[in-house]
Amino acid sequence: MLRQRTLKTLTKAVGVGLHSGQRVEMTLRPAQPDTGIVFRRVDLPQPVDIPVSAQAVTDTRMASTISNGGAKVHTVEHLMSACAGLGVDNMYVDITAEEVPILDGSSASFVFLLQSAGIEQQNAPRRFIRVLRPVEIREGEGENLKWARLDPYHGYKLGFEIDFDHRVVNSTGQRYEFDLSSGHYSRDIARARTFGFTKDVEMMRSRGLALGGGMDNAIVVDDYRVLNAEGLRYDDEFVKHKILDAMGDLYLVGKPLLAAYSAFRSGHALNNQLIRALLADQDAYEVVSFGDERDAPAGFAQVARAW
Repeated sequence: MLRQRTLKTLTKAVGVGLHSGQRVEMTLRPAQPDTGIVFRRVDLPQPVDIPVSAQAVTDTRMASTISNGGAKVHTVEHLMSACAGLGVDNMYVDITAEEVPILDGSSASFVFLLQSAGIEQQNAPRRFIRVLRPVEIREGEGENLKWARLDPYHGYKLGFEIDFDHRVVNSTGQRYEFDLSSGHYSRDIARARTFGFTKDVEMMRSRGLALGGGMDNAIVVDDYRVLNAEGLRYDDEFVKHKILDAMGDLYLVGKPLLAAYSAFRSGHALNNQLIRALLADQDAYEVVSFGDERDAPAGFAQVARAW
């Protein structure tokens, strides 16, 4: 049987929120089978649990925000991407502020935390959402066109194309495809950092965004060059970060997907609309498990190693 997975022990991190600039402590804890990923605001007078789901997403401006009543957690996508990449099904995320710490701007630090805690199998079948027919969301026309799509696929792969009118981004790879069965999420995707342009910084900060951003947790680009002294981690780091984000956004559906995702200029909003559209069409998917690991897609039976 292909089994659900959780952490072997708890692990902690301290950082600042990318947009809020607030100091935040985060503790990742093991959880029982069928719990899912649950964020817990422990700083409130009465702690509030916020289980991840497509419907829990209430804001997609610059990040994915989930809510339960008045309690919110912003910027969950990088941690959720690491959970998707390593196959973590059940976990509590105790957090002392309203935003997940940005750490280095990628999901690599979250991968390190999860693997340091160790990932163990549980005595319950791992359940997948298998896409049975295409689902697509399109927005805009011509130069403003953007779209995201899910197609049937025995496994999980993502293809993304970006289209920024910027000389630095244009000089890098604009399209990338990643198949989770490669087992190379940590190597090929996790280290890709979020990015921003100096021309947008003043506008963002006037809106209360990017207050915790800097060159230690983002790629910063002016009109001519990358300003970070170390340069890019990947030649195609920009598009790889979009795949990292998409993996996190899509994992908010609550279960791992068996599908091929493809997108052009998509973002948090379109990704959330896509999984909502999938769930709204009961003929477009089914929930499956694998009683025999050999029936699962290649690479899905392996558990990510601990450090």
